[in-house]
Amino acid sequence: MKDAYSFDIDDEQAKQSYNKMFYAYLKTFNKLELQAIPMAADAGPIGGDLSHEFIILAETGESNVYTDKNIFDIKLNNYDFTKDSLEKMRNDFSEFYSVTDEKFNKDRFDKKIKKEDQIKTKGIEVGHIFYFGDKYSKPLNCLVDHQEGKKVPVKMGSYGIGVSRLVGAIIEANFQNEVMKWPKSVSPYDVVIIVSVSKNNKQSLEIAVKIYKELQKQKIDVLLDDVDENMSAKFKKHELIGIPYQIIIGSKSEESRFEFKEVGKDAILLNLEEIKEKIKN
Repeated sequence: MKDAYSFDIDDEQAKQSYNKMFYAYLKTFNKLELQAIPMAADAGPIGGDLSHEFIILAETGESNVYTDKNIFDIKLNNYDFTKDSLEKMRNDFSEFYSVTDEKFNKDRFDKKIKKEDQIKTKGIEVGHIFYFGDKYSKPLNCLVDHQEGKKVPVKMGSYGIGVSRLVGAIIEANFQNEVMKWPKSVSPYDVVIIVSVSKNNKQSLEIAVKIYKELQKQKIDVLLDDVDENMSAKFKKHELIGIPYQIIIGSKSEESRFEFKEVGKDAILLNLEEIKEKIKN
């Protein structure tokens, strides 16, 4: 787990901290190329009256999900990190009915969402945030000196991301037709060089090594696959490994242009400068 906690002097500041984490979580999942839906959640034994789960839609998920498809139209770029903007963001998400089993009410679901906009599916919980005020600070006598000269219990929130289940959610979202593509932000490498290795022809390997060294100089994370196996086996292997970009040094390579492929798309012939630009962008 990735855990975080907030401690504030009053409810207003505490809810601002909650909104900041709400926004930060959505931005984090976006960077991972995941569309996570914030859903009103039952606080459970942790307590408090404000809680949201962040759910990735997936048929293999453990939670039943009921939501309005229009929630996907909300664009995070419309908000910034100011107090009013963060409050508007959470209110905009809250306008859409979006819950898991614990909060589901069929009558409300049918009344609030048009039939054609209803989504009933399963999802994977990848994050959960809570605001529980002074539930714990009061009994623990966790007090701070207020500027007015009195001691007050701190207002608390907690925030968690399930890192290991997040890996599973990324795979679930990106593994299709026996092909995996890791988001660049979490891929172990940016690009893999797949080279045809032959005992009778060392030229391809020499070219691959030169490209490898040049990409390293450019601070590009690169893997060189110089294993002595046939190219079809290499392609199949890397479809499963999921490094997002491939440079293929083989029969289709030209003097200064090489096959460059983004996983899931067709290969194109590019020179090395064009390849570097593609990877960096």
